[in-house]
Amino acid sequence: MNNVSERSVVGERRFLFLQGLMGPFFRELGKAFRKTGYGVYKINFNGGDRLFWGLPNGIDFTGTDEEWPDFFQNVIKRYRITDVILFGDCRPLHRVAIAACARMHIPVHVFEEGYIRPDWVTLELGGVNGHSALPRDPEWYRKEAALLPPMPPHHPVPSSFRRRALEAVAYNSADLLSRWHYRHWCDYRPWHPLKEGVGWLKRLRRRKAATEEAMQIVQRVETQHIPYMLFPLQLDADAQVRLHSPFSGMEPALRKVIHSFATNAPKDLVLLVKEHPLDNGVRDWRELTRQIAQAENVADRVYFLEAGDIAVIVRTAQGVVTINSTTGTLALSSGVPVITLGEAVYDIPDITDQNGLDNFWSHPTPPDTATFNAFYRVLVNRCLIAGGFFSPEGLSSLVEGVIQRVSQVLPAHNRMARVPDMVASAPALSEVVRVSRNVVVSDGVR
Repeated sequence: MNNVSERSVVGERRFLFLQGLMGPFFRELGKAFRKTGYGVYKINFNGGDRLFWGLPNGIDFTGTDEEWPDFFQNVIKRYRITDVILFGDCRPLHRVAIAACARMHIPVHVFEEGYIRPDWVTLELGGVNGHSALPRDPEWYRKEAALLPPMPPHHPVPSSFRRRALEAVAYNSADLLSRWHYRHWCDYRPWHPLKEGVGWLKRLRRRKAATEEAMQIVQRVETQHIPYMLFPLQLDADAQVRLHSPFSGMEPALRKVIHSFATNAPKDLVLLVKEHPLDNGVRDWRELTRQIAQAENVADRVYFLEAGDIAVIVRTAQGVVTINSTTGTLALSSGVPVITLGEAVYDIPDITDQNGLDNFWSHPTPPDTATFNAFYRVLVNRCLIAGGFFSPEGLSSLVEGVIQRVSQVLPAHNRMARVPDMVASAPALSEVVRVSRNVVVSDGVR
């Protein structure tokens, strides 16, 4: 009887994928869902989306932003969608979709880079980071962790920068070549795809030299026992920066951090500014860092790292200053003090420094080990999946974990029973086509 019930639940579920990370992750997840017995659909917003989907039931959206709400709701009704999956809950079209799903009682599964790095990917219902439903009460985590079983063994996941760069180039090329079809597509990133692609190729070409240079700087500060703090840059177009912090991008954050360092840090302290490993190379953060440090008269104490193993750099830092980067949890797991300048899911009393940036340089507050360990255990149990996006091994582990996690979100728990009522009241197919005349269901990319 139980097996019959489980098959019935699987057969009822129809997943609609929106935008994912550049690369094959959504395609691999879609394949696994289809094999499990779920219905699978995907809305493609540009040629890059279509290139990396390559499965049946791809739906092209070629309309305007104004047409998107009706288009999305009509796709939900037409295909009797029970779940929506997306990467990044702050993209403008995703925000509209999430709001619509809330009204229709449809769960939204949101992916993001892992709260804890490396080797983890975040998956939460409804939203992540500043939109996460997780509380900021340290006592809650201590109580919840006490109820959890022992942590399962965790294995490192390989990742390839070269693969990431080439996937980005392929995605942007497909986007450019298909603009005639997706004529209203407006990328949420502030750069032209061609410019971004050239930036990726430049970074790929400089990778070896940048790594050697970073190693020399890190070795020098360590062998000479020079105390340093770390400021890891985040992606300039990252909505987690622009929507979940007081900054409009990384430049004002960089200026604030270096100014505070110049004004308040001990004279023997060094600041390492680390470029994000997935930065597309469009902006010259090295030169901007040099200019700001020079203007603040600390050019001899601010070093820029274009590459390097962040885990190694973090371990011997006096502290980490971040907006809401996952480097924060990496530092906390090593007992390194962290201060956040934005809304971070881990910005919790007893875990992060709560005394302000100017004070942090001289008196950083280390995390309470027991509280952070409790937070870590709860996060892994509720929000994290072992795996990664940029290797076959990482993708395989991730897809397997997602299947297990999603299967735990049962229809009754998310009011999916209301979906048939909504579908029954949907307009006729001719009306759906009239309002959303740009719906094109493809058989996959050939």
